[in-house]
Amino acid sequence: MAAFTDAVHDALADALAERLPGFDWTTEERVRRTPVDVAGETADRRVFVEVEMRRADPANNPVKLARYADAGDFDRPVFLVQAFSDYYALDTGGVSSKRANAEFVGALADDHVPGFAYRALDLPLAPPKHGEYAEEWRPAVDALADELVELV
Repeated sequence: MAAFTDAVHDALADALAERLPGFDWTTEERVRRTPVDVAGETADRRVFVEVEMRRADPANNPVKLARYADAGDFDRPVFLVQAFSDYYALDTGGVSSKRANAEFVGALADDHVPGFAYRALDLPLAPPKHGEYAEEWRPAVDALADELVELV
C-alpha cells in the first residue's frame, strides 16, 4: 500500500506542476511534525492536499492543520483539500462517518480560522489492500488535478 500511495502522491504533484506551474509542488512536506501529502506554494498562498486512502482517522488532518493556522504557524493563507478514495464511500450511497467527521471539522475550520480554507473532493479509485495495483489509477489522479486547478 505504501508504494501505491507514494506513486499517487508523486503523480499528483507532477500533474499539478504541469497544470499550475506558478506553484512550487512537493510531496511529504513537513508542517511541524505533520507530513502533508502534496503541497504547493506561491509567494502569497499555500495549498495542501491530503490524499486519504485508508486512514483510520482522516479528521486528524484538518484538525492539526487548522490548529497550526490558528496558532499563526503560516505566513500566508492555507487552502487544505482532502481527496477521499472510494474506501470512504458506502455501498448504499453516501460516505462513511470517518469522511463525514473530517468534512465537518474542515468546514468548521474554514468558517472560523482566519487564513484557512477547506474543501473535500472525491478521488474515484479503490486503494489496493495488498501491494499489487494496476495502472488504471492514473486517470483518477489526473481528474483530481483538473478539479484542483479549478479550485486554486
